[in-house]
Amino acid sequence: MRGCDPHECSQLNELKIDMAGLNMLAGWTANGNTVMIEQMPMFGGYCGGIEETAICDVATTLASFVLFSGNFHLDGPIHIRWGITTSRETLQIAGHVAAAMDANTDLLIANQYYTAAGPCTEMCLLETAAQAITDTASGRELLSGVAASRGVTQDKATGMEARMMGEAAMATAGMRVPEVNRILEKMVSSYENDYANAPAGRTFRECYDTLTVKPTEEYRGIYDRAVKKLSGLGLNLLG
Repeated sequence: MRGCDPHECSQLNELKIDMAGLNMLAGWTANGNTVMIEQMPMFGGYCGGIEETAICDVATTLASFVLFSGNFHLDGPIHIRWGITTSRETLQIAGHVAAAMDANTDLLIANQYYTAAGPCTEMCLLETAAQAITDTASGRELLSGVAASRGVTQDKATGMEARMMGEAAMATAGMRVPEVNRILEKMVSSYENDYANAPAGRTFRECYDTLTVKPTEEYRGIYDRAVKKLSGLGLNLLG
């Protein structure tokens, strides 16, 4: 288990825990802290396929509350080949797991975002929107993102990706699941063949004015084009 924020920790993959983690959790619980437990089951890893990984995901979600006394759970099924949460398979896993938890519990669940493409690219925004509408339609309470460029490249996260996450979620609220699925099919199909050559995008300094902390004209234009494309697919954002 690795400690991030003083009140945030991660289960070991898959369904593992160690004494160091249990000691941390015992201390936080005794102190009355708010504890977030994170776990990212790997599609294509030890669990296997979509169905098996979904079962593991449900188990790790429940373990966060029952075994580790968490206050909320941060999910994030991840594709073992691409290192992202926005693939067709991982979206299926996340959506089904969230829907099951929402229908049968009152637990607080969240999801984290890892896109293949970097900031200041249309692909990154489309990936973000795809996951946001999946999370919203399946009943997640909290969204956490966005870690662009698979979350492994320095300085590759900006507020514009978070804006897309939020606005796509708001646009999805109230939509029927069959309608969401039709939009998702077209959306994911538009980017899933580009994982191996996903655009690297720009660093924060390259797509934001660091003095005013506002996105560049280039990024605003890319965002507007992404909004227009999403509108054509049936998702109407404020823009």
